[in-house]
Amino acid sequence: MAARPLAIDPEGLEVRITTMRRRHLRGVLKIENQVYPRPWSLGLFMGELAMRNGRVYLVARIGPNVVGYAGLLFSGPDGHITTIAVDPAWHRLGIGARLLLELTRQAVAREAANLTLEVRVSNDAAQSLYQRFGFAPAGVRKGYYAETGEDAIVMWVHDIGTDAYAERLAGIEATIRGRTILEGE
Repeated sequence: MAARPLAIDPEGLEVRITTMRRRHLRGVLKIENQVYPRPWSLGLFMGELAMRNGRVYLVARIGPNVVGYAGLLFSGPDGHITTIAVDPAWHRLGIGARLLLELTRQAVAREAANLTLEVRVSNDAAQSLYQRFGFAPAGVRKGYYAETGEDAIVMWVHDIGTDAYAERLAGIEATIRGRTILEGE
């Protein structure tokens, strides 16, 4: 876990978003093991990273520490958000929103028309974030999370390439405190 300063000024926060690389996986796996009852393995992440044409995986860093990550796969005109997680020590600072903003913008750049994801029925905080991005419930996958038997809500947002959706993203970005730096690699 990346230690969070006791008194952090959200206005002074600097979060760097970059493409996930093998060197980030130690930090990613630390978070993965904290937040999921059935975490992805190193091999699974390695397999996902090997599929560069059909996947986008990002990490959020504060200083040298990975504090969050997210992934997206493409299938036809749709993007499917495969994972998004933030180190619990760094919750409530807009890190998940920053990751979702960049994933969405990369989906638009690759001409995806829609985005979908699954979220635990009990995860109200994540559902609230996704609703800010325009995701709406479209169904339920019964017992989707095998380790607990919990259902998943399937959520979709459509027409992400429109000017109206770009304005929504700009509005979300304007509410995030601190500074986001997109690093190219």
